[in-house]
Amino acid sequence: MNSHNLSFLHRFGERVSFDRIERKLYSHDIAAIPGLIAPLLGDAIPDAVVQPQNEEELVELARWASAHRIPLTPRGKASSGYGGAVPVRKGVVVDFYRMRKVLRIDAAAQVVTVEPGITWEQLDRALQREGLTLRLYPTSYPSSTVGGWLAQGGAGIGSYEFGYFRENVVAARLVLPSGEVRELRDADLDLVADAEGITGMISQVTLRVMPLTGVQTLALAVHDTRAFQALLEALITRRLPIWSMSFINPKMAEMKNEAPLREHHGHVVEHRIVLPKAYILTLAFRDADAAAVQTAIPVLAASYGAEILSDEIARHEWDGRFKLMTIKRLGPSLVPAEVIVPLDRLADTLDEYSRSVAQPLVKEGVLVRHGVDGKPEVVILGFIPADQRTFRYNLVFGLALTVMQIALRHGGRPYATGIYFARKAEQVLGRERAARLKAFKSQVDPAGVMNPGKVFGGGLVSAFIDLASRFEPLARRFGNAAPVAIGERPTAPVRDIPADVAWYAYACSQCGYCIDECDQFYGRGWESQSPRGKWYWLREYMEGREQWNQKMVDTFLACTTCEMCNLRCSANLPIEPSWMKLRGQLINEEKKMTFPPFEMMSAALTEQGNIWAGYRERRDAWFPEDLKDRHGPDHRSKNVYFAGCTASYVEQDIGIASVRLLDAAGVDFTYLGPKEHCCATPMLVAGRWDLFVETMKKNIAAVKAAGADTVISSCPACDMMWRHVYPAWAKKVGIEYNITAKHYSEIVAEKIHAGEFAFPQTDKAPVTVTWHDSCHIGRVSGVYEPPRDLIRAIPNVNFVEMANNRDCGRCCGSVLTLIKEPDVAAELGKVRIDEAIEAGAEKVLALCPCCEFQLRVSAEKKRLPVEVVDLAHFAAEALGYELPDPNPEVRAQWAVFEAMIKLMTPEGFANLMTTMWPEIIDAMPLGMGRMMRAMGRVPGALEAMKPLFPALFPRLLPLMMPKLMPTMLARVGEMIPMPDYMAEQMPVLMPKVVDRLMPHMIGDVVPLVTQPLIDYLHEQARLN
Repeated sequence: MNSHNLSFLHRFGERVSFDRIERKLYSHDIAAIPGLIAPLLGDAIPDAVVQPQNEEELVELARWASAHRIPLTPRGKASSGYGGAVPVRKGVVVDFYRMRKVLRIDAAAQVVTVEPGITWEQLDRALQREGLTLRLYPTSYPSSTVGGWLAQGGAGIGSYEFGYFRENVVAARLVLPSGEVRELRDADLDLVADAEGITGMISQVTLRVMPLTGVQTLALAVHDTRAFQALLEALITRRLPIWSMSFINPKMAEMKNEAPLREHHGHVVEHRIVLPKAYILTLAFRDADAAAVQTAIPVLAASYGAEILSDEIARHEWDGRFKLMTIKRLGPSLVPAEVIVPLDRLADTLDEYSRSVAQPLVKEGVLVRHGVDGKPEVVILGFIPADQRTFRYNLVFGLALTVMQIALRHGGRPYATGIYFARKAEQVLGRERAARLKAFKSQVDPAGVMNPGKVFGGGLVSAFIDLASRFEPLARRFGNAAPVAIGERPTAPVRDIPADVAWYAYACSQCGYCIDECDQFYGRGWESQSPRGKWYWLREYMEGREQWNQKMVDTFLACTTCEMCNLRCSANLPIEPSWMKLRGQLINEEKKMTFPPFEMMSAALTEQGNIWAGYRERRDAWFPEDLKDRHGPDHRSKNVYFAGCTASYVEQDIGIASVRLLDAAGVDFTYLGPKEHCCATPMLVAGRWDLFVETMKKNIAAVKAAGADTVISSCPACDMMWRHVYPAWAKKVGIEYNITAKHYSEIVAEKIHAGEFAFPQTDKAPVTVTWHDSCHIGRVSGVYEPPRDLIRAIPNVNFVEMANNRDCGRCCGSVLTLIKEPDVAAELGKVRIDEAIEAGAEKVLALCPCCEFQLRVSAEKKRLPVEVVDLAHFAAEALGYELPDPNPEVRAQWAVFEAMIKLMTPEGFANLMTTMWPEIIDAMPLGMGRMMRAMGRVPGALEAMKPLFPALFPRLLPLMMPKLMPTMLARVGEMIPMPDYMAEQMPVLMPKVVDRLMPHMIGDVVPLVTQPLIDYLHEQARLN
């Protein structure tokens, strides 16, 4: 793409990316392309990725692309495996992520109009608030988009009653290649449905919905294919009011029984439901229809030898309808094969699959009562487990052709075209419809810019598939003969990636469930920040096509450890623990650079035992005098209150209020005072595991020395350490632990429930509050109800929930985003505060010092009208205590912190150095300073020497630093007003920080300072 074309795209600002890694991550879909086919696809990395935010921008983009013959590839969430979202001719990928609004909901007419990038899950949430819900949706509901499903076509949950998605669409607005916008209805919808974006870009979709109602489920098991088909036909003949019918085959049931369950901190947290090895049919029906269905099913089951399964199994299958990919961990890859067959040939098809495919073929299916010709059809999604890293995967992939050929022999067809079946468009769409679509494509897109190579593309891949289909019997022999192992089997690290993490990278299904709920993604909007993007990058790295750089190190470090992805993952992958392993590998083992602010924290922790650089002897300055006899360090108790750094030095109201509350509730406890160290969570997430272990040992020893066996925390991160992380690491390093962790809210709630504590009635004005579930006390530790119980126990408080709460509570964005990219952190904080405002809250209550810090900073930056209050502070005020306002100290500390963040970057250090040129030149060893000044008088001399600077500076700077440090400290003091106690410690802290950062940063700093240094020397020569 030439510079003129690039200049057009630059108008999208932060919504266009030319970054090579980002472009690579937008060059694929969920399919694992076999090594033998990949060369036929060629280089599919686009020249750019752009994210339009409205129809007007789509119009401009279409006109520009047509004028310059630049291919455009529309992309929803790339949740299909047919290659529809793969930019086979490069060009520009048009990512619809930022077009995800609900435009209109007409409850009376039961229709909704949306932008194409909205996911089914997001749309369903919006509909349910209006008493409506979706008629049907794909089994990729958590990630796939409305526009994507219309472009791809298909059936899903609810299709038994409502058919294919195209039949539920009222209208679609299509931006043609010329920039013209057409609204398509009725028969004209054939020009966009199943067309995979070859005729234009969808800008709006209007679809039918239905009233929200309860859904009940029932599951049956059938062992014989003939009986299974007969049962399905009988259910249709009886015209039972069933909304959705889906099933799995016996091999799928068997593999689901073997699939790993979700784990949390190394412990299995799901109950294993053992499925019978049979065809398991799941029926879903409305509450109002339950009696009719439940009355008829026992008779039908008896007639066809079916077993009615337990409610537990029925609920398990229904709840797991989006988590089919748990079986992928056994592969760790899957060969896909998706077909549609007539119901009256289902048994013949299934029986031939059993005879012809020796490899384990797992299948799920959905029934469509009225297919394209009005007769019942079955959509079958099949998978064969394999390992894409081996040559055998190529052989097993050939069995997908077997699955297809068998379906064709029994009157079936491929599910979609994409790049693989572009020569089978007539079979997929029907001859008449395919001809009309082809003619329309020729008419509106003569330059062929709209998603070239799809549907009618006829590229090398589809030609190869077409040719290979003719040799299917031979391919079948090789595929069946290939040895395939089933089960997780990580063996050894791959290019320094731990063995289990390497396995998970390939087990990731690339489904995208993790994306929209990952705060790092929705804070920036780019795939590289999502778990899916990181897993894909790891594959590329392990296969030698990528290398670590600081950007990718930072990308993994930036994960806030909120653990939302662990819950969302369709394969139950331990995502956050995997990133945690990589932190230690990258920073502790390989000595790569962590986030620079962590180095300041580590220096302060080493010197003073906390991350805020407060003096150790002042750690207990906040502790109330009147409680020292009952709960101070000299008091012996089995319970220790652990305040943490932020409550001790910044938000001291938290510590004061927490001990006031515990005391009022009659809890006996002691406090470690200056013997308390940072819990070391920052060092754990920074990858500084050496310092983490050292600090952990000190804390454990201090608690034991106090004679305690229970640690009560107010900070969720501290609680997480004592509850989960310390026990695991203590075992790892051989320390006896035997310490229990509790949060103060749990203890006070227990006292309230036992009738041992109550808040007094007051005449305070009523106030409406909401609750922010901090990730480390919520998803990590499962403490959801005690804080709510405490709030509800306080008089004159109206408690409202935010839309996303408990397991679904959104991360505030702290701490890692805050110290990496404060502007992104403010956006994340705004997302959470907006939820509180929408709920009608005057105050947001929280109990995490870092969440409160982040939300306060975000509220101030974004000028949002809501107050952030600590829970203990709020509760202690209800007891009549006056507490210090934390906001002034938060503002003061953030001012220092934000300035330090800006300083500890290559640009920050370069700006600092430009204030020190005389001192830098004087500090140069071996008379080089004099030589540099002399060269400044000789025209062209310094310019000739410029290429040597990148080699010279890394060698000179360590020798110069002792002389430069006093000046550097003075300049930093001028640039960053800081508290006296921090300024006093800078001579000790700053050298440690510079020593650790500069070796990593110098390569980025030198290019920034070279020309300014040359300019300075020339100017000095001129003046002298």
